Amino acid sequence: MSFDARIGALEANLSPFAVRSAETRGREWPEESCGVRTEFQRDRDRIVHSKPFRRLKGKTQVFIDPEGDHYRTRMTHTLETTAISRVVARALRLNEDLTEAVGLGHDTGHTPFGHAGEDALDVALSERFGGRFRHNEQSLRIAQSLNLTHEVCDGILTHTGEREPESLEGKIVRLVDRVAYINHDIDDAVRYGLLSEDDLPLEEITILGGTGSARIDTLVHDIVDASDGVDDIRQSRQVGEAMLLLRAFMFDRVYLGPQAAPEHERAHETIRLIFDHLAERGDDVDEIVDYIAGMTDRFALTYADSL
Repeated sequence: MSFDARIGALEANLSPFAVRSAETRGREWPEESCGVRTEFQRDRDRIVHSKPFRRLKGKTQVFIDPEGDHYRTRMTHTLETTAISRVVARALRLNEDLTEAVGLGHDTGHTPFGHAGEDALDVALSERFGGRFRHNEQSLRIAQSLNLTHEVCDGILTHTGEREPESLEGKIVRLVDRVAYINHDIDDAVRYGLLSEDDLPLEEITILGGTGSARIDTLVHDIVDASDGVDDIRQSRQVGEAMLLLRAFMFDRVYLGPQAAPEHERAHETIRLIFDHLAERGDDVDEIVDYIAGMTDRFALTYADSL
């Protein structure tokens, strides 16, 4: 059997709601097929071997350039999101390769300093050029520069924001992104000393679980049970509401808490200093955005100190 025939036979067992590899809407610039990988597998490899992906290891998840080896970075968040997403996709008999490629690429356009950096670049771009910055749109720009398939590009763009993904595989990553960051950010906040286990809201923890692994297990099983056999990715009402309340708690106590203000100010000052320097020397706006968004935390801090 040819490679395409073998893949077709394997994917015949997927859910009727899955995207088959042979059904891809293709790439903006057509390419010859690989012969040993599906188009989504090629996208996965293309992302992993890209510079934007490698730079994720030096970008903030929550804490800016923290001392210690065990805090999450944007890279570890990406890997955790992708791993959980593949578990869900496999359980629902959806296309794991498409899910994996979307998961690996979803944050490649993120700025240094996490969402504080994203906000700072958005404000600077708006005030100086009337534009805006969203990390998912920047991730799409990178995906398009790599000539990834339509389905992977769509999942990357819509992992956050108002638009819903076209595929169930993309919807998995959109939901699991939250599952991953809420739980690993709790772990990091406890390690950092911002929270103790006793600070966590009792009702939500009782529903979801007392440890990070227990909460992820509850959330994954709930997604699979609620989504099995339907053309959607869902949560049960009780578990979904508990997750949203826990997310609101994290925004109040960690992401936007009083201890975050100095870090956010540091991020805004650094981004604005670099942005103004590049704009005043006449750099093209797209080049400025690509350059700043691609920086790691440490590179941005070093660059700003040199100005």
